[in-house]
Amino acid sequence: MSKLKFSIITASYNSDKYIKQTLESVRDQDYDNIEHVLVDGGSTDKTNTIIKSFPHVENYISEPDKGIYDALNKGVNRATGDVIGFVHSDDYLKDSTIISKIATFLDTHKATGVYGDIVFVDDDQKVLRHYSSKKWRFNQFKVGKMPAHPSFFARKEVYESYLFDTQYKIAADFDQMLRAFKDPEFNFEYMAIVTTCMRLGGASTDGLKSNLRINREILNICKVNGIRTNLIKIYSKYPSRFLEILRGRLSGKRKAESGKRKAENN
Repeated sequence: MSKLKFSIITASYNSDKYIKQTLESVRDQDYDNIEHVLVDGGSTDKTNTIIKSFPHVENYISEPDKGIYDALNKGVNRATGDVIGFVHSDDYLKDSTIISKIATFLDTHKATGVYGDIVFVDDDQKVLRHYSSKKWRFNQFKVGKMPAHPSFFARKEVYESYLFDTQYKIAADFDQMLRAFKDPEFNFEYMAIVTTCMRLGGASTDGLKSNLRINREILNICKVNGIRTNLIKIYSKYPSRFLEILRGRLSGKRKAESGKRKAENN
């Protein structure tokens, strides 16, 4: 088995509704060399009580921060692992084999990092959308597309070179990945697994106002990094997103109907 140490970083703030499942999904991995780094923003609900009930969380702080990306940078700076990944406080790893599969892939492919797929789910854990990075290519940064960030696991040297730029309030992950993927010293490869189940409602998926802001941030990020684009190109990504949502709902409906038929036959 790989000797790579993984640092999984979770930033939280008043996250007591979902964080238990987040913590369980990391704790229950079948890979035994994981450090779970918790960076709480000074929650006033039961978040900290829940975190403290999980003994596997040893690298933990709770203090005010300047937003999600400031918190993630704090987590990176506290991390001691060889590989860094993020599981947000309302998300969870899809199953207990995710980290062991990524460790094996990194060992066998000699990659700097990997990215895969994620699914968006509702409160009943029903899949609403499958976000696949399989067909993603670097030139799609110009239309605002990037590999699914929660599926991105990279060696620590990537974050030693490229932290999150906190001037961006929603799209700093896009900026960080763009700068890292531009670097010829790094080699990132696609891995065909769903790593993470992500709930809708985060800063980047929370309605029209956030969409307007994230796309303006993406436009500026592309400009700063020498990628020629415009808002029309960036907004052109939405039809494919609607198709992903439609496919996800149809798939969920088929699974529900199949489950109903099995129950009736029993």
